[in-house]
Amino acid sequence: MPEVVVVRGGQAERVVERVRAAHPDVVVTTADDAEALRSATVATGRLTDAEVAAMPHLGWVHSWAAGVESDVGPALRRRASTGTDAVTVTSSAGNGAIPLAEQALMLMLMLSREALRWGEAQRAHRWERFTHDELSGRTVGVYGYGNVGRELAVRARAFGMRVMGLRRRPAQPGDPVDRMLPPEAVDELAAVSDFLVVAAPLTDQTAGAIGLRTLRALGPQGHLVVVSRGGIVREADLVAAVRDGMIAGAGLDAHATEPLPPDSPVWDLPRTVVTPHNGATTTATADRGTAIFLDNLDRWLARRPLRNVVDVGRLP
Repeated sequence: MPEVVVVRGGQAERVVERVRAAHPDVVVTTADDAEALRSATVATGRLTDAEVAAMPHLGWVHSWAAGVESDVGPALRRRASTGTDAVTVTSSAGNGAIPLAEQALMLMLMLSREALRWGEAQRAHRWERFTHDELSGRTVGVYGYGNVGRELAVRARAFGMRVMGLRRRPAQPGDPVDRMLPPEAVDELAAVSDFLVVAAPLTDQTAGAIGLRTLRALGPQGHLVVVSRGGIVREADLVAAVRDGMIAGAGLDAHATEPLPPDSPVWDLPRTVVTPHNGATTTATADRGTAIFLDNLDRWLARRPLRNVVDVGRLP
């Protein structure tokens, strides 16, 4: 039986062309008709439960996202976990590491220099100078030191910052960090950080992991920056911490509910920069995601191990 690949997503037509050029024996289509889905062995993008049920030959699903929790519905979770028709799920983890690190650094700069004050003064045509902070000499703590964390660490060090990381594995030679802490030391990480950057994936272990206790440890001099998944931070606790001056402020690109509802209190928090989960929306991010999928397709056809395999059992 030939491999049949159904491609969805913003770059679908381009991906189809590249697959056809590299693998002329593979049947590849963007069609969503019943026949294409019924014969598909590989699919990209989001599948509904009904579509998964109608794809008996499906063996591998690739998500264009780095975090796949919203792409993996109940039916796919069941298929990915057990059974003779088990499906492998892979992600595009790493594709947005560079722009997310840049986004985190931008938010840190804006918070450090109180850039919102300049925006308000510009709108009011008011020439207002004030004394602000700088990043040099400050400490950034990276909660979830992975692809994004490493890119951020390199950039933060270029700004003269001290870098603390947190992840399950200890520091490796070449990691650009001053110290690596284990996951249970999140409060210790917060206590020594001027900026606590959330860069971890959303899993059953990280969901809601940052609440009032950690925010108290961060303290009134510290800022929280979230660029990976908003569900890691308990939003009600964050709102209270900023309003009460428990922490200095926040830079939020990822939110617990997206799109952020118009009536969310997050919009009006003082000393807070809100962006619409837009940090990794670059052409280069999409290109890197395509490269990950194409490399994995080569591996799939050669029956070699795939990159970025998702442990579906750890998804929230």
